[in-house]
This record gives sequence, structure tokens and C-alpha cells, in this order.
Amino acid sequence: MPLIRPFAGLRPVPERAEEVVAPPYDVLNSAEARERADGRPWSFLHISKAEIDLPEGTDPYDPSVYAKSAENMQKMLQEGILIREDKPCYYVYRLIMDGHSQVGLVAVASVADYDINRVRKHEYTRPAKEDDRVRQIEALNAQTGPVLLAYKSQADMDAILEETTKQPPLVDVTADDGVQHTFWKIDDETTIEKISAGFEAMNAIYIADGHHRSASASRVAKSHEMGGDGEQNCDYFLSVIYPHNQMNILDYNRVITDLNGLSKDELIEKVKTAFTVTEEAAAVKPAKATEFGMYLDGQWYRLNINSELMPNDPVASLDVSLLANNLIEPLLGISDPRTDNRIDFVGGIRGLGELEKRVNSGEMAVAFSLYPTSMEALMAVADAGEVMPPKSTWFEPKLADGLVSHVLD
Repeated sequence: MPLIRPFAGLRPVPERAEEVVAPPYDVLNSAEARERADGRPWSFLHISKAEIDLPEGTDPYDPSVYAKSAENMQKMLQEGILIREDKPCYYVYRLIMDGHSQVGLVAVASVADYDINRVRKHEYTRPAKEDDRVRQIEALNAQTGPVLLAYKSQADMDAILEETTKQPPLVDVTADDGVQHTFWKIDDETTIEKISAGFEAMNAIYIADGHHRSASASRVAKSHEMGGDGEQNCDYFLSVIYPHNQMNILDYNRVITDLNGLSKDELIEKVKTAFTVTEEAAAVKPAKATEFGMYLDGQWYRLNINSELMPNDPVASLDVSLLANNLIEPLLGISDPRTDNRIDFVGGIRGLGELEKRVNSGEMAVAFSLYPTSMEALMAVADAGEVMPPKSTWFEPKLADGLVSHVLD
């Protein structure tokens, strides 16, 4: 069973693509999705967030939502907004945001290889979110949200993808957030074979974002078991795979509601047992791993972990772990960031001003800025079969929904 293969994509006709393409389903709440889709009858949000077409207050997990999603997809097919390729192919997907460009391959990846960890994971999943994706896939008989994957950059594979971008694209859309989404089709059999062989030679590829989508695809494949030969469409899941050195990870920062009974001065003195602490006149955006910013009572501090506290372990040596294990848990009393409502997480796309705002408002007592996790660190964790702490990575730019879907029949 191949690691990846081409597929007959379901995609918008090029002249309607700009009307269809939408943000990923999981970056908008229902109210935001309703607003974004207002006046846009062909927005893919009518499929990915179909509660927007039902009475306000409808539970996004209600069975009527999945039924409405399927109804909306059928309408887009009947109206010729979406079309199905007549033969399997690969696609190339380029994202450009603020001068950063990344060029990846759109393919379907093997569920069997996901199950044996050749498609490597680094996060736990939550059953409720898995259940939601399973219901969505089964209602549509299609996977509509691609999993963001990475492969260890290889010059020959990177070159094939880059060369494709010199051809006229199928779709070139700049979304309202300024991100440019450009899409090409590869249907040349020789090129398809080169790509398939190149990936088959790889030991592994890595999930960057989309653990729930890949886990739900595995569940759907097991429930279908259509012959068991591993060659059914449901035995693969929709993916966009980028070279690891083109991936763009932003910082994922922390804000905490209180100081766990400590005064400001007491906290700073305790922090000094594990970190060097330096007052700074401006917001601290860490310049390297093992360096942190702390915003407390209107003052920024630069924290550097003491070198003797650096563990030789792929998970414990992550900056998110160093901060948790040496400050947030022992000093602020937060042992489980998944469940403790005293901690919240702020994606780096919002900037350090958001940290200051939340502390200055009195909502939060202290904020921490972190250096972004590297792809090398992510892959090291996945290769070790370990799991990263929650909210370790924030990938930008985000993949769009609606550019292509994977039909399971």
C-alpha cells in the first residue's frame, strides 16, 4: 500500500473558486462563520460550518448540521460550482503570507501508514472532536479538510513542486486576510510516478496540524472495511505535504489568571532559582530557544533558563516544557494545562500587544512569550513516539477549505 497516491479531486470550477474558498472550519466559531458567509452563497463555510444555515443557537454537533452540510454540497454539485476530476492526479498548493512562501503537494495519504506511525503524530486527540469529523465525513462521503503534513526536505522532490509553479495555475486567490492561495494540477503520468516513488522511499512523513482529521479518517476506514485490500478511497486521507524547511511556526504564548497566592516580588524571586531575570524596557520577543518573556504588573522581563536544567529529552527540552516544568507548574500551580481554566493560550499571530492587553485589563495576572517550536524539534518528538504538550505549535498560514476535497466512493 503506497504512502501517498494521486486522487480524483472534487474542486470548484476555476472561475468560481474565489467565491468558494474559505478559512478552515476550526478557526472560526459559528457567529464568525455566519458573518463571513453572509452574501456568499457558494462559500465553503456552508459545507464546513453548516449550522450557519440553521436557526441561531443550533448545536454545531446536532445531526441536522451534518445533513445540511450534505445538502449544501449536493446543491453546489448540481449548480456546477464543484466538479470532480475525471482521473487521479496530484496538485501543488502554494501559500504566500507576508513574504513567506511555501510550496507543497496535495495528495491522499495512507491510513494504514498512519496506523503504524509511518505518518507520524505528536499530539493526543479528543474523542468529541474526532466524533465530529467522523460524522462530517460520513454525511458527505468525502473528506473536505486537508491534514497539514511535512516531509523532510529533499532537493529532487522540492524541485518538482517548484517547477510546477512556473506553469499557469488552476486557481490563484488572495483571501481577505491577505494570504495568497495558488493551485496547480499535475496529471502527467511520468511526473506522478516520480512523486509517488519519491515519497515511497521516505521513512516517514509528519502531521503538523490535523490530528483529529487524520484520526477520524482512520476510524472511517475501519468502519467501512470495503474488501480490506487497502485500495479503497476511504483507506486514504486528504493531505497537503510541505518540505519541513518551508513550514512557518509561530510562537504560542501563555497567559495566567493569578499568581497562585504569591506577590509580584515573591514570584520574581522564585523565578530566579531556575532562570536569569532581566528587566526590559520593551516587549520581549524571545530571540532564541530557552529564552522567554514575562509580562507582569506593567513590566517586561527576559528569562533565560539555567543551562544545568536543560534535559536531554525531545519533549522535556521543548521551550513549552521548560516553562511548564520550571515555572508554571511548580510556582503557579498549574499541572494540567489541558483542563486548568487558570491558563489560556495566545497564538503569535496576535502579537505581544495582545499579551499586554489581557494583563493590563486585569483579566490575567501574568503573560509569557515563547520562541517558536522548530520543525526539527517536532519531528524529533514524533520520531521518538512521544507527544508534545498542548498548544506547542501555531502554524501560519492556514490551509483553505474548499480548494479540493477527497470523495470516498
